[in-house]
Amino acid sequence: MKVTVETVVLAPIDNVWRTYTTPADIMQWNAASDDWHTTAASVDLREGGGFSSRMEAKDGSQGFDFSGIYTRIVPQRLIEYSFGDRSGRVEFDETSDGVRVRVSFDPETTFPIEHQRSGWQAILDNFARHAAAR
Repeated sequence: MKVTVETVVLAPIDNVWRTYTTPADIMQWNAASDDWHTTAASVDLREGGGFSSRMEAKDGSQGFDFSGIYTRIVPQRLIEYSFGDRSGRVEFDETSDGVRVRVSFDPETTFPIEHQRSGWQAILDNFARHAAAR
């Protein structure tokens, strides 16, 4: 079962795509709460290319790397990737209201699905605010 979160960004598709895939931008929006941040990010945006984001609690008490391999890229439309034995998909759809960004992913088994959904939604909401402000 995939978990899906989405948002609508009030910005042009090229801005939305660039903000989602540029390491300097990722470091600005990639956190589920104010007490976490992304301290490093890398993106090799091509099929077979890798990505990584280092996420840490601001108090230094914990951190982890979120990384994987891109499996399919359709510029300004679709990003598919694998991370461990899981996979994710990001869709970018231009609508009359803005760009709808929909993220679907395989949940992990440690945390409840609703906890994962709310965390990924918070990150996506941060992304939308950052992309709209650029």
